[in-house]
Amino acid sequence: MEHDMIRQIPALVPNAGQRAQIERKFGMFIHFGINTFGNVEWSHGDILAERYRPAEIAADEWVRTAFEAGMNYVVLVTKHHDGFCLWDTAYTDYCVRESGNPTDVVKEVSKACEKYGVKLGLYYSLWDRNCRDYKNNFQDGYIPYMKKQLTELLDGRYGEVVELWLDGSWDKARQEWHFEEIYDLVKRLQPACQIGINHTVGDDFGIACGPEEPRYLPKNYQNNDPLRMFPSDFRLWDPHMCRADDPKIYTYQGNSYYLPFEMTVCSRTGFSWFYSNAYEEKAFLDVEETVQNIKTLFAAENMAVINMPPDTTGHLVQGDVDHLMEISEKLGLRRVGQKI
Repeated sequence: MEHDMIRQIPALVPNAGQRAQIERKFGMFIHFGINTFGNVEWSHGDILAERYRPAEIAADEWVRTAFEAGMNYVVLVTKHHDGFCLWDTAYTDYCVRESGNPTDVVKEVSKACEKYGVKLGLYYSLWDRNCRDYKNNFQDGYIPYMKKQLTELLDGRYGEVVELWLDGSWDKARQEWHFEEIYDLVKRLQPACQIGINHTVGDDFGIACGPEEPRYLPKNYQNNDPLRMFPSDFRLWDPHMCRADDPKIYTYQGNSYYLPFEMTVCSRTGFSWFYSNAYEEKAFLDVEETVQNIKTLFAAENMAVINMPPDTTGHLVQGDVDHLMEISEKLGLRRVGQKI
């Protein structure tokens, strides 16, 4: 049966879903997957699934760490650009089911989130370097595939999902992605879920990502700048920081929309989202600078997310945990001795 599509409503103030997201403030990004075992940041979708074999999925530890650090949500990478899925999806064998450890990671994280009262957010890569339909049958094959996978993630089997972080729309024109249909699908399954598409702000250059123009770095945003990735409930451009007087009003096809900003950064310097053999050699983010940035974000009614990648054992790196707790202490957010 046909239904009226749910669309983003023009507004100059935050709606209820955005207000709840702003109040969550502080979260943990969790990059984990086939790349962790391939020792790379990005892979081509050709690392054998059986190479993914963590000794344990320490989801309780991940979420407990977020809770103790004063974080109110996590954003779990469910599928990166390689196409490997951390849940038992029905639509590809390139997933945990056919790997060296078949644990449904999304399920384990969702259970831990419920236990600790931490909200669940999910990252999903639009780009897929493993799915053949991405190159050979994008409109009639890949778009339905993507919608079916998003339905699996958001239909309630993993409970409430408060954020959907979409990434990787590098090589297709924005119109090819059917973002309006994705927005409608997500809002029907999870009405309160906030949707963000990376590289949100900027002119539409045809290819969705467009040139890396300094004009469109978050620190340079201006009120009424155009939205490149629409519809989006909040703005993203990792790993950049906004300015103290961060503008909130952006435009699309003559309408104005209120969008808060979420800063996403790695615990360590450089491009270090996934754990690798060289990961622990990288320097940590400067604590004082990070604390000041996060305070600036909160004051501007924005959100901050710090990435904490599990290693090949399935556990967080202790150095990352200690560093996070130092940041949390200085922010006055650390939860010490609180009952769950």
